[in-house]
Amino acid sequence: MSDQKKPGISRRDILKGSAAAAGLVTASSIIPTRFAIGGTAKVKVGILLPYTGTYAKLGSNIKDALQLRINENGGKLGGREVEYVNIDSEAAPPKAADLTNKLIKKEQVDFLIGPVHSVVGMAMVKIARKADVITVIPNAGANGLTGSLCAPNIFRTSFSSYQPGFPAGKAMLEDGHKNVVVMYWNYGFGKETAAAFKESFLAGGGNVVKEIPTPFPKVEFQAYLTEVAALKPDAVFTFYAGGGAVKFVKDYAAAGLHKTIPLYGAGFLTEGVTGAQGEAAEGVRTTLHYADTLDLPANHRFREAFLKATGNEADVYAVQGYDAGDLLVQGMAAVEGDVKAKAEMIKAMEGATIDSPRGKFTFSKAHNPIQDIYLREVVNGQNQVIRTVQKAVEDPAEGCVIG
Repeated sequence: MSDQKKPGISRRDILKGSAAAAGLVTASSIIPTRFAIGGTAKVKVGILLPYTGTYAKLGSNIKDALQLRINENGGKLGGREVEYVNIDSEAAPPKAADLTNKLIKKEQVDFLIGPVHSVVGMAMVKIARKADVITVIPNAGANGLTGSLCAPNIFRTSFSSYQPGFPAGKAMLEDGHKNVVVMYWNYGFGKETAAAFKESFLAGGGNVVKEIPTPFPKVEFQAYLTEVAALKPDAVFTFYAGGGAVKFVKDYAAAGLHKTIPLYGAGFLTEGVTGAQGEAAEGVRTTLHYADTLDLPANHRFREAFLKATGNEADVYAVQGYDAGDLLVQGMAAVEGDVKAKAEMIKAMEGATIDSPRGKFTFSKAHNPIQDIYLREVVNGQNQVIRTVQKAVEDPAEGCVIG
């Protein structure tokens, strides 16, 4: 029986084996971790806010505070550098759809932030819902944005019109005012705020002597104030903001009404405008989720940091932008920078607690803040907190269906 020669290992086989082994090492070394998935690419944050016109200051304060919070996180989201794509909304509803589409389709942003104006918000959110882009609303307060237009990818860090309006009815009753006149700009947000006020005020036994809607954005109030004087109510509740709020408060004082008929309003009546209103604002009471005089560590830190970064004093709009930034920080940290992990990110954002300058808050099922509402009074040009009118106010979110 002859010996059979066993096959040897050729040089070719050695080379093949070496190549295979090298391939295994190479493959294992390039399997991406979660962070490595797009880790070198910047996160694109699209911002649609007004930088010109009446609401320019609101837009710049929101943007600056948003970036302040992200800068406090090393200027990164989930470990990734951030690219901001800013577009001026001009607070112009007819342009809202085109500008939103530009951010989503052309710029391909990972997140959408905005707007200030509620009607712009309605157009923006309708598009963002369909595009499934995670969107954070840092101001626009129309109830429907987290009501009938709610969606898993839509969050709000500001308020609904219900939230400053409803507690105001309770506050005025507690202050002993049972017969009031209600005045407001006659457009969506004004009407919603007045409706929320009346809901609680009437339920508590109050009486609306007269409701006076005034044309938006006109600021000729003298004829209406003459009527208020003749009606002699216990007090007046209002919704006006910006330049309209300045004019209204000045006209109210000029008519001498502030001496005999206390003036109340949703917080925007005196927010950020007391300097322009001057002495006329003294004693005006408003309801809002923030006051610059809140004695909270988070508020002191924020106001100091915002002033240092921008040279400007913070206001409620800056707070809302700052909190929008914090929500992005928390959401992206939960997924280690993987913007494609939307379901996991949304879950983390839904469960987030925001340590806000306004006080800590969480989100409702509709993704609107559940937050305390304060009664404030202008004293020496500042909105001083009188008391917390209602804790943990949650918007009813009528028409919202998520999941």
